Amino acid sequence: MRIHRPIAVLVTGLTIAGLAGCSGSGESADGPIELEYWAWTAQSQAVVDQWNKENPDIQVKYTDAGGGTDSSTKLLTATRAGNAPDVALVEYTTLPALVVADVPTEITDYVDDIQDAFTEGTWAQTTFDGAVYGIPQDVGPMATIYRADRFAELGVTPPTTWAEFRTAAEAIKAADPASVIAALPPTEFGFWAGVATQAGGRWWSSEGDEWTVGIADEASLEVADFFEKLVDDGLISTDPLLTPEYNAALNAGTMLSWPSAVWAPGVIENVAADTSGGWEMSPLPRWDEEDPAVPYQGGSALVVTTSSDHPEEAAKFASWLNASEEGNGLLVSEQSLFPAAIVGQEMAQSNDPPALMPQQTDFYDLAAEIAGETIPVMWGPNVNLARTVFTDELQKAIDNGTPWRDAFIATQKAVVDDMVKSGFKVTND
Repeated sequence: MRIHRPIAVLVTGLTIAGLAGCSGSGESADGPIELEYWAWTAQSQAVVDQWNKENPDIQVKYTDAGGGTDSSTKLLTATRAGNAPDVALVEYTTLPALVVADVPTEITDYVDDIQDAFTEGTWAQTTFDGAVYGIPQDVGPMATIYRADRFAELGVTPPTTWAEFRTAAEAIKAADPASVIAALPPTEFGFWAGVATQAGGRWWSSEGDEWTVGIADEASLEVADFFEKLVDDGLISTDPLLTPEYNAALNAGTMLSWPSAVWAPGVIENVAADTSGGWEMSPLPRWDEEDPAVPYQGGSALVVTTSSDHPEEAAKFASWLNASEEGNGLLVSEQSLFPAAIVGQEMAQSNDPPALMPQQTDFYDLAAEIAGETIPVMWGPNVNLARTVFTDELQKAIDNGTPWRDAFIATQKAVVDDMVKSGFKVTND
């Protein structure tokens, strides 16, 4: 299996030396160390209960902090107040900004024995300038789920390249004008960053103390041109996902695929359970026929915060959950995640396929194969701004019929201006 060596993000000016824990958990003279743990995944308490049963000297208290951006905002606020938890779950997209804000502490020395538990592309998502700031928990290697029954009915071959994706979209439109191959709206920022990375784009990168923003690099602009032409020719939709209208199309069998990630079957099963048995998963179409590498879309990691009085013990808990065989068994059996660790992905292969596609018995084998050929999407310190500007600008381009590449260019300008204003050195200022 070929593992791609990633181009790591270098988050500069982020030395955490000298940061003292302001609060965190305490240890009494005759009691165990107590760690606070924030997460949001299902059955986290059951996982913590197992750890506490086996580790009487290090006891973990779990708090459901809610997911996504809200959780990161709470974590930043708590860190500034000096009372953040010892361990917290964060999404990969928000990790660079949290590192800039001194939320996670460097844990390189505590986790040097577990790096081989992950592929290089996975480990790179929590490593900045050679320093480790988190342990990957789950990953979302990009993949496509599609209505295999409708594709067969219409005589359409599932695409393996983006060129074939266009051919399939044309065939679907010709055979059944009421159906569309996919909806790819401006709000799916992770998708657009992913396919641009797959094409060779690098939306954020840095070297030394200088950043480069590549949202409008040539590879990304060519991606914009490709999908704009699909929209102009009426071959894809740009309507929002998971709205009542979108869900109705799923149930009617007129929305025929979702280029997304391996977590997609659970999402669709929740809104279109009656279509179970009609879907299958395939690798994300590729730009280069010879290169099967795909980016990640989604996923999260455990970080040890700068508020913790017990970073070594906190890293031990995070390592157990995300890198050990026992911890990964719980991620798979209790939390239904697709683990970041290689051993967890191997464990998942013994699971039954998702309810949306019970007939695809090789689902987790394929998921592990896809995960073995990954490249990380590199995020910068102002992802939230970029997401907002990108969504607005691309929607305006769609509404006004103006070039999509202008939206990418406008987003880059806004991102660069914001970074410069915040004190970053940006080479394309």
